[in-house]
Amino acid sequence: MDGVIAVLDAPAVAAGRFADDPEALARPAPPEHIVIETSGLAIPKPLLKAFQWPAVRGRVTVDGVIAVLDAPAVAAGRFADDPEALARQAEADPSLAHDNPLAEVFEDQIMAADLVILNKADLLEREALEALQGELAAKLPRAVKILPAVEGRLPLEVLLGLGAAAEDDLAARPSHHDAEDGAHEHDDFESFVITLPELHAAEPLLARLPDLAAAHDILRLKGFLAIRGKALRGIVQGVGTRFQHYFDRPWQGGEARLTSLVVIGRRGLDRAAIEAALAL
Repeated sequence: MDGVIAVLDAPAVAAGRFADDPEALARPAPPEHIVIETSGLAIPKPLLKAFQWPAVRGRVTVDGVIAVLDAPAVAAGRFADDPEALARQAEADPSLAHDNPLAEVFEDQIMAADLVILNKADLLEREALEALQGELAAKLPRAVKILPAVEGRLPLEVLLGLGAAAEDDLAARPSHHDAEDGAHEHDDFESFVITLPELHAAEPLLARLPDLAAAHDILRLKGFLAIRGKALRGIVQGVGTRFQHYFDRPWQGGEARLTSLVVIGRRGLDRAAIEAALAL
């Protein structure tokens, strides 16, 4: 598919930084498509509302909202409440609140979606993948396509040109925060960056990560690895206790060869203990 694609900063759009600047949408060679990549904890609806502002509405439309899910993590119940556990808790103490902010974010994202991508589908058996597709379809309030993908690879023709005009049917995209005024901040979560010097080898660190994630209930861990003697930059990505490691590109001249890891989890992470475990 030919065309120019612009990538925008989602918080800047939601904050209105582009709405008051007509020049941002009136370039000599305007983009045919604008891709806004949000964080894994983003609530889509406030961003959609920004496209209703008069300065923006006549110039662009939201072609569609695409939710990319980690299929094995969803199948394992990582982003949803455990109904049996909640029933046991409620029976023991009906006064307990059982809000799960992670499940809330997950539901807001798929409820706003025009297309749901089940990524890492190759890590599930066919029967498990089909069952997951059925469970998601039952949750969605509208007819939404659910597509499997491996390493996020899908043709642009599938992703672009949905023609949903998502800003025009916000009522069909229910959110847990519809009664709230403005963007909803999820202060239930925190993230921080840990920087380490060059590693002698990647294997000892990679071997510790699953146990570390389990011990501290880390949701995501991702970043760059600088490995002594390696010309290529290492990449590590983890969801829960499942990690991927590969090399992406050569280190650039003048680029600091440091290991830099982003840790994401629920508020209250023991940063000192996590940093000490990573620095072993």
